Amino acid sequence: MSNYKTMLTQQEIIDQTATHVQALLSGEGSGHDWWHILRVWNNAKTIAATEKADLFIVELAALLHDIGDHKFHNGDETIGPRMATEWLTQLKVEDNIIATIVAIIKELSFKGAGTTSDMSSLEGCIVQDADRLDAIGAIGIARTFAYGGHKNREIYNPHISPELHNSFEAYKSSTAPTINHFYEKLLLLKDRMHTKTARALAEQRHKFMEVYLEQFYAEWEGKL
Repeated sequence: MSNYKTMLTQQEIIDQTATHVQALLSGEGSGHDWWHILRVWNNAKTIAATEKADLFIVELAALLHDIGDHKFHNGDETIGPRMATEWLTQLKVEDNIIATIVAIIKELSFKGAGTTSDMSSLEGCIVQDADRLDAIGAIGIARTFAYGGHKNREIYNPHISPELHNSFEAYKSSTAPTINHFYEKLLLLKDRMHTKTARALAEQRHKFMEVYLEQFYAEWEGKL
């Protein structure tokens, strides 16, 4: 790791951040809880192992990426970056490192099928890949229905078609059934991974979702 001049060691900063985030998010029931953070953190470290990235930035951004998710703050996209800045400033992390981490948090979110989510750093690409891996596959399916239930959404309504949103505002304001989310986001993520490692991991998870949907529709129509 690089030698950042802080009163705490890098490992102490990471450990304290993990403890802080765990305290904030433990017990959350929509699929955006501490265990999601832990999985993204682990995914990010796995991906970073094959990339020439700053692991200190990757780990902190992974830990803090959902510290103030706009979905739970009336769509306010400024809360997460602000909370991360306040926390890292308290730990006396250098300003340029804070700026990079905050940029990652601002850029990370999926913003709709018809929009782009460009990352301005390699570290950001890694954390976005790690977060998107946790949105697909078996765990992604579980999280999708947990969030749908949290928002009181229908599981499926054959009369409501998926919509490929062309703006973040349209995507954020959607109240569509949960199954639509597979087509509006989840099935699109495999081809939007940045790193070779994430693309390889996404393949199997993507196939699992396709099999799941086949089973879902067969059961829905009474064929199985």
